[in-house]
Formats: sequence, structure tokens, C-alpha cells
Amino acid sequence: MPTELEELVGFIAHPNPQIRLVAIENLVPYSVSDPSIFKRENLTPVKHLKFLIRDHPKIAEHALTILINLTADASVVEFVASDEKFLGIALGLLVDPKEPNANLLAMLLANMTKWDGLKDIISRKQPAPESLHSDELVLNQLMDLFVKGADGSYNKHADYDYLAYALADLSKHEEIRRFFLSEQEYDSVLPLNKIKVFTEHKSDIRRKGVANIIKNVAFDVPSHPKFLDEDQINILPYLLLPIIGNEQYDEDEMLDMLPDLQLLPPDKQRDTDNNNIQTHIETLTLLTTTREGRDLMRNVKVYPVIRETHLRVEDDGVREACERLVNVIMADEAEQGAEKAIEEEDDDDNRIVEI
Repeated sequence: MPTELEELVGFIAHPNPQIRLVAIENLVPYSVSDPSIFKRENLTPVKHLKFLIRDHPKIAEHALTILINLTADASVVEFVASDEKFLGIALGLLVDPKEPNANLLAMLLANMTKWDGLKDIISRKQPAPESLHSDELVLNQLMDLFVKGADGSYNKHADYDYLAYALADLSKHEEIRRFFLSEQEYDSVLPLNKIKVFTEHKSDIRRKGVANIIKNVAFDVPSHPKFLDEDQINILPYLLLPIIGNEQYDEDEMLDMLPDLQLLPPDKQRDTDNNNIQTHIETLTLLTTTREGRDLMRNVKVYPVIRETHLRVEDDGVREACERLVNVIMADEAEQGAEKAIEEEDDDDNRIVEI
């Protein structure tokens, strides 16, 4: 016989909305403490939860919260993310400027992108709300939501911060890296240029996600000239500013630094998240794969910034990343030999969002 909890799970499909609300509200904690109750009968409760994201906003809120927690399980992630109809519904709700649960939908999408099959989103299209000023490509809509929706400026209920994690996971796929580096027809802008400004945003989630997007895209070595060109992406200031603090530099060092790094205010602070600092340094190391990248970093005095970061940040990961970068940019080219092949590492954006 089913347990009381299992019977309660059955009530989330009840035709009476008040009964559905009471049942699903009481079930939210069990999506973390006892997720197995939602996996009965070939995940039938999960099927019901997917349907409920279009229910009354409060019911939908609880359904999304439970789905976010359940998608910590890889089998549930695939079951949810591979449902084309559900994905279309979720993405349609996400871009609605009046959707009250948009942030939860962004969190669920961040978990769904753990499933590699979701890279097919690269070709997915849907009508764009007029207020978004985007095109039909879903990836462009997600980018525009992320940029225009910060701080509740597109939807008063949402800031879309968790799209940073979704986009970071997607950027691990080669075809989506190419998207970030390709000028879009509808606005003539490279997607990477839209998000690079968030490396110093107040949101920890945005900074972390964007740091990992930039690093993932930097694995495309042929694009490095575009990364470093001042008239194209010009990424160096956006990598260096988050890792520089209020330390003083010798005048001869300062004069050769990038203009953005000169005359910083005395209260300038480096990123408070050491993982972000490490990620930016690892991206700089990726950009030393070519001789041009190494020479540029020497010319604009990247070494003093890394030297001070190594001295001032008490974190083993940061210090090891600093040492690896210094070994490259301070080495004699004649001794350095062949250009390095740098392997991709797992980052914090791999984590599952849990409420």
C-alpha cells in the first residue's frame, strides 16, 4: 500500500486547485529530503509537476521549486530536459515580461543544461515578445533577457541572474562557443560583447557564470586575435579589473598598463569570490596559447597585477593559477618551445542549483 507521503504526491494532480495547492506546498521539503517519492510509476509525479508550471502562480512556484530540486538527479534532468513540449512551454514562459516565476524558470533551465542534449537549443526558435527587441533564436532571447532583465528592468519579478549558469554550461559545447563569437544579424553584435561587462556586477551569480562563459569560449584558440583586438572583443580589461585591488604600482609599470587599469580609485576592491579570480587568471593563461597573446600580456604589464594578486589573495587555487600564468609570460620564448595545449577543467558552474 502507498504511504501517506505517496498518497499526498498523488494529490498534485487533483482537479481541485485548492487541494493541489495544499498538497504541493507540503511536498516542497520532501523534494530534498525524500526525492524518491516523486520517482514512482516511471516518474509519473514528475510528469504532473511539468504540467503544473502553467497552473496558478503559487502552484507553479512550488512545482518549479520541486523540479529544481529533483533535477539534482541526472536521470530526472534528462527526463525533463529531453521533453520538447515541456521545454517549449518553459522557454515561452521565461521570456514573458509578466511571468512571476521567471527566476525559478531560469534556475530550472540552469539545471537542465547539465544534460548535454540541450546543446540543440542552438537552433531552437520561438516568437520573441515585442518588448524584448530580440529575434526568433532562443539563444539570442536568453542573451537579451540576461542583459536587459538585470535588476528587474524587463520583468519586475525577475533579474534572470541564473541564466548565467545556464549559458555557462551551454558554452562548453563547440557550436555554442561559435555562437558567442558570431555577430548576430538582428543587432550586429557579438554575444560575448553583451555579457563581458558583468565581470564586475554586484551579483555573485552573474559574475561567476560570466567568468566561466568567457573561459569556456577562450578554448577556441583561433578566436584569440578577436579576443585581444581592442576593436573587437578587447577582453583583457574585463579579466584584469576584477582581479586588481587598491595596491600601488611603480610608475614605470603603471604607464604601460591598459588605460582601464590606470588611476583606479583608492577604494578599488578585487572580486570577493576567489573562484572568480582563479577563473579569470586561467582564462588569461588560455590566451597565452599564442605568441601574440604572450607578447601582449608582457607589453601591457600583466605580470605586476598577477604578482600582487599572488601576494594578497590567500587561496591555494588562486596562487597556483598565478604561478602557472607567470611561468608562461615570464619565460624566455627560446626556452618555451611549442605552444601549450591547455586542458579544460571542471568549474563551479557545474554545480546543481538547489533550493
